[in-house]
Amino acid sequence: MADLPGTIASDFASYYEFVSAQVHRWADPLTQEQFWHNPYSYGNSVGHLVLHLTGNLSYYIGARVAETGYIRHRDREFTETGKPDKENVMRAFDEAIAMVVATIQKQAPEGWLAPYTAELEPEAPERFMILRRCAGHA
Repeated sequence: MADLPGTIASDFASYYEFVSAQVHRWADPLTQEQFWHNPYSYGNSVGHLVLHLTGNLSYYIGARVAETGYIRHRDREFTETGKPDKENVMRAFDEAIAMVVATIQKQAPEGWLAPYTAELEPEAPERFMILRRCAGHA
C-alpha cells in the first residue's frame, strides 16, 4: 500500500501553494485602490477577501493546529475601513500559507486523525477535515 499520510501531506501542501499562486495572479496586478475597491453593491473587495483567507487559515490551522496563538477578528476581515497597504496584506497571506504548508509537512501519520475543535467549526472532528475544509474554502 502506498504511503497515504505522505500523499495526503504532499497533495494538501501542493494545493495550498496552488491557491497562493492563484491569489497572487489575481491580486498582484491590482493597484492599492483597485485592491480595496468593491465594484458591486454586494460582496467584498479583493483586499477583504485576502484578509478573510488569511484570517481563516491563521485561526483554523494556525491557532488550532499549529498553536501559533493567533487571535482572530473575523468581522474586521470584511469591514476593515483603514485599507492597509496591499503589500503588507499580501505578505501576511504569504506567511499564513507558509505556516499552513509547514504545519501539513510536520503532521505525523496519526496527527491527521487527532481530534479537532474550533469556534464556528462543528463539521471538522479531526485535523484532516479542517485542512480539507479550509482548502475547499480557499
